[in-house]
Amino acid sequence: MKFSFITLFPELIAPYFSDSILGRARTLGLLETNYLNIRDYALNPYKKVDSALIGGGAGMVILPNLLHRVLAEVKDSRILFMSPCGARFSQKDAKRLSKFKHISFVCARYEGFDERNIELDAHEVFSLGDFILTGGELAASAMADSIARYIKGVLGNQNSLEGESFENSLLEAPNFATRLDSSKDLESKKSLDLKFEADIFNKESVPLEYLKGNHAKIADLKLKLSVMKTAYFRPDLHQK
Repeated sequence: MKFSFITLFPELIAPYFSDSILGRARTLGLLETNYLNIRDYALNPYKKVDSALIGGGAGMVILPNLLHRVLAEVKDSRILFMSPCGARFSQKDAKRLSKFKHISFVCARYEGFDERNIELDAHEVFSLGDFILTGGELAASAMADSIARYIKGVLGNQNSLEGESFENSLLEAPNFATRLDSSKDLESKKSLDLKFEADIFNKESVPLEYLKGNHAKIADLKLKLSVMKTAYFRPDLHQK
């Protein structure tokens, strides 16, 4: 999978893909990242990239022919524009888009894009939600992360995708650690901060069924807890 980022600030995105799971994916050749700085394609001597709005108004938009020129470099990819006017990005979108070999994320600044760029160049337009960011780089990084997790081999355990939040319109069931942070010099069960027996932490107990080891019953309980958690935290999903 190849991700291309069309942006004025590639330095805001690149570090995100240098470490942890995504960094390892790049090292293994499972994921390739490419950065196209819009300013590098400007023909004017001052490398100006923005324009005032026709009809007046606050803010600037990226020069439409300049952006169109940049996007010609990635014309064979799936081109996604980051914009508040776009559809809200979802887990289903991440899974679907992971089937493409090359995805380009177009990140705006200022007042965004000239509408003609959206009509001529965008395959899809996405938003993270009903709020405004200073630029599309953060949204692009978040979407790319979500998509990358569906690429085979990126996650150490591909089974991690099963039962996750938003699969089947449910939040993931509650998870509980088997251990607490402890000091090797104080290896004693007298303290809750040592060997954790998966039962009580700060007077909060784990559901008893989790401790019995019956995987079928645990799976059944997790489904019930998943439904309850969704109804409490995300009633909008629960109604679906």
